[in-house]
Amino acid sequence: MSKLWGGRFRGETDPLMDKLNRSVAFDQKLWAADIRGSQAYAGALARAGVITAAEAEQLCAGLERVHAEFAAGRFEFRPSDEDIHTAVERRLTELIGEVAGKLHTGRSRNDQVATDVRLFILERLPALQTALRGLQRALVERAEGAGEAIMPGYTHLQRAQPVLVAHWLLSYFWMLQRDAERLTEIARRVAVLPLGSGALAGNSLGIDRQALARELGFTDVSPNSLDAVSDRDFIAEMLFWGALTQMHLSRLAEDLIIFSTAEFGFVRLSDAYSTGSSLMPQKRNPDALELLRGKLGRVAGNLLALIIVLKGLPSTYNKDLQEDKEPLFDTLETVEDCLKVAAGAIETLDINAEAMQQACVEEMLATDLADYLVRRGVPFRQAHGIVGRAVRLAEERGMRLSQLPLEDYRAISPAFDADLYAALNLRGSVEAKTAVGGTAPAAVKAQIQQARALLA
Repeated sequence: MSKLWGGRFRGETDPLMDKLNRSVAFDQKLWAADIRGSQAYAGALARAGVITAAEAEQLCAGLERVHAEFAAGRFEFRPSDEDIHTAVERRLTELIGEVAGKLHTGRSRNDQVATDVRLFILERLPALQTALRGLQRALVERAEGAGEAIMPGYTHLQRAQPVLVAHWLLSYFWMLQRDAERLTEIARRVAVLPLGSGALAGNSLGIDRQALARELGFTDVSPNSLDAVSDRDFIAEMLFWGALTQMHLSRLAEDLIIFSTAEFGFVRLSDAYSTGSSLMPQKRNPDALELLRGKLGRVAGNLLALIIVLKGLPSTYNKDLQEDKEPLFDTLETVEDCLKVAAGAIETLDINAEAMQQACVEEMLATDLADYLVRRGVPFRQAHGIVGRAVRLAEERGMRLSQLPLEDYRAISPAFDADLYAALNLRGSVEAKTAVGGTAPAAVKAQIQQARALLA
């Protein structure tokens, strides 16, 4: 089959240039979207009176046969297939003859591919949302199961203040909730139909773009044909979404990797998500988590790759935009797989609540001791310094804060009294954080209820 654009050319394309130009090796993923868009466009041509209803029916029936071949894995690509659009049209011509040549009337591959990619994303969004919700659900269920177990909270990877294990788990739920909301927002901008924009100037054949949009499930049509054929903001947004979501998975993985070490012993990863060493028989490596962390490199790289492609493009379509699909396909597949692996790892995780509580050293209650002084009228900045001196004295003597005698406390500040020791209580510290969003059991229970409502 001759090239769709070959009429004004005499010579053959250089073989290496032809290889560089071909995208069918990766854009064949768009086959279902391409056929669906073409069937809708055939109907639009008939409604505009450009082709007859019988011709539109013949085109749609032929496209249905092409669809069946793809679905059954029987479609055979040819060396002449430059991209998925060429391949589908070539096969359609073989099946129904010259009438296939009418399908491309008033349509360019510029608005065709932009439509295909948008359809592809819209079809993938439910699976991505499901994978997100699956991980969120696993986190909520583990948070409910953790009850009122206590663990150290960390800043700078140093023990800071005690928190509920459930509170730590839910912190990742809320990261993923923002990812879920972003995905919904992006969907609105993806669902804008470019078909009917032609190569760049629009369509002169009376195509009803609003009807096309309704048929294909779009909520709006692009208002400017020049912008429509070159707009890849929606892909950049998807890649940003993927990078940010993967970053959240990377942070979750990092916590779990650290907590699973023998030095911490807070969690144990299931065998289903661990591997061994080819040399050291005793090893249990958290490879699933390390891969979740490592995959951020490629996903963030995909975002950067597209941004660089788009950076200096002149207006409307340029062949550089062929580089948009591989990063998109890779990111969507990678992030969806990683979300599912993360959910499985959380569902099967063994949490050692006893080890977590034992790691809550008394020095983590220093802020509660400062709050004790505040309640006795001491300005917080003074209270901070006073308690800091008490912490230093306990360290110098090799003692816990609760072991320092009252006279030592009163020598530091007369604001201390015998009831100061009641402030050095692990559970009391947690239960005091009752403000919305805090780690008190009641506040965490409210978080769980809110999370459940969002998942429902």
